[in-house]
Amino acid sequence: MTDGRMRLGLFLQGAGHHVAGWRHPEAQSGGENLSLIRRIAETAEAGKFDLVFLADGLTTGADAHPSTVARLEPLVMLSALAMATSHIGLAATASTTYGEPFHVARVFASLDHVSGGRAAWNAVTTSYARSAANFSRGEHPAHDERYAIAEEFLSVVRGLWDSFDDGAIIQGKASGHYVKPGALHTLDHVGKYFSVKGPLNVSRPPQGHPVVIQAGSSAPGQRLAARSADVVFTAQQTLDEGRAFTQGLKRQVREAGRDPAHLLVMPGICPVIGATEAEARALYAELQGGIDPAAAIRLLSDRLGHDVSGYDLDGPLPELPESDQLQSRAKLLTDLARQQQLTLRELYYLVAGARGHRIVWGTPEQIADALEEWFRAGAADGFNIMPPFFPTQFERFVEGVLPILRARGLFRDGYEGRTLRENLGLPRPKGRQAG
Repeated sequence: MTDGRMRLGLFLQGAGHHVAGWRHPEAQSGGENLSLIRRIAETAEAGKFDLVFLADGLTTGADAHPSTVARLEPLVMLSALAMATSHIGLAATASTTYGEPFHVARVFASLDHVSGGRAAWNAVTTSYARSAANFSRGEHPAHDERYAIAEEFLSVVRGLWDSFDDGAIIQGKASGHYVKPGALHTLDHVGKYFSVKGPLNVSRPPQGHPVVIQAGSSAPGQRLAARSADVVFTAQQTLDEGRAFTQGLKRQVREAGRDPAHLLVMPGICPVIGATEAEARALYAELQGGIDPAAAIRLLSDRLGHDVSGYDLDGPLPELPESDQLQSRAKLLTDLARQQQLTLRELYYLVAGARGHRIVWGTPEQIADALEEWFRAGAADGFNIMPPFFPTQFERFVEGVLPILRARGLFRDGYEGRTLRENLGLPRPKGRQAG
């Protein structure tokens, strides 16, 4: 944290984060419902959230999570939201395994210009091997190779964002120079995975570089984040685990020669809010009662990287080999099952609620207490809020929890600036040609 106040992002999934959230009578849903998504983004901005985040994936199926079975391309959505908002950051996922650096650099630089400096890229390596079937890339790369690809990909993208110096477009009518002489640079990158000449055909973004987010919590993911990320999204279940992760990652940031304050750790949290604790518990029980067991076991298998549908649901989690997919999430769930002696059934109920992220339920004051505890203990710089369904559960957070956080001096009353970097307290990177 840089100013004693927590950062808040909204993880916006159209059908909610709880797998059965869309079934609640108050829920409105749909990953393709632009009017709903716009309303939610406007509510987040009215609450002075730092950013709204749209995740993405490259596959689907009839048994996918309701929020991911059908959704619009996130950069298109964020361009629309840029026209409906003025201050909130706009973040989206794009893959380093199934993308091209030039294209990714161009679309996020464009979004940064369109939004006036509010773009953020969640750089992911794409865990699921089934994604390869939708692209002409051959075999899905192994875990560590995906991170090696991502390392080079990020370096190329940053180089492309620095193609133009700041103020390079001078439109000099008298001189005849539209671009300041010497202010446009060719990258000429030739590496192991990418060959990109450049320059980028978009001038330097308002933020210098759009904010870079990463979500990998495995060892290679943490190393990459320590060198390259501005924000890390993570999943942690206990205060001790959250503090150990945050402090360990900040230590790696320092070892990489960066200021640890310039990497913000924001774990996901799913708040289930009621007027009383009993009401919140009843709502959570109602949501859990709407879970389709077959869908939940598929979701758990997805997160573990192994099919566990054939095992005794009332027995312990079996010993499973390490998955090459979601390594950090599989480890989190395995450790949780062992520590709390959960059955497979208990574990899949937990995963169906927030896919391994922490779930808290209670009154607005109890939710605020939970956030404050982690923040003051150094377990988080802020949080990625994951409502079980929209819009009413999110509106209860904005209307009930935020005033309590503000009264405690833990969250802003107004935006500090116009760009996402200004609001997050992050420096604007200098161009590579700057002195």
